[in-house]
Amino acid sequence: VQIVESGGGLVQPGGALRLSCAASGFTFSSSAMSWYRQAPGKERELVATSTSAGDSITYADSAKGRFSISRDNAKNTVYLQMNSLKPEDTAVYYCNALSRWYNHWGQGTQVTVSS
Repeated sequence: VQIVESGGGLVQPGGALRLSCAASGFTFSSSAMSWYRQAPGKERELVATSTSAGDSITYADSAKGRFSISRDNAKNTVYLQMNSLKPEDTAVYYCNALSRWYNHWGQGTQVTVSS
């Protein structure tokens, strides 16, 4: 099983980033895919979730209206488009794959929002 996040980096407040999560070794199309984040000294929190078919999407209140999760089951990839970034969005962002049989995590990608 491999889950590899990419696309993080340093961005100024108000900027945008697109995170990608490439998955392999399990049935991606049968998995709910989520993005979590963990800021220094804080607990990991859910940012956004997409059901396996992408027909139901939920967002944390902090992400609503600014972030968008999408998935391409043909490419085994899930994305997180983040717009209007704020310093409080600074965190390590993790990709998660969940089904009744497994719960897989990636290693994370750092997002830093700072001027």
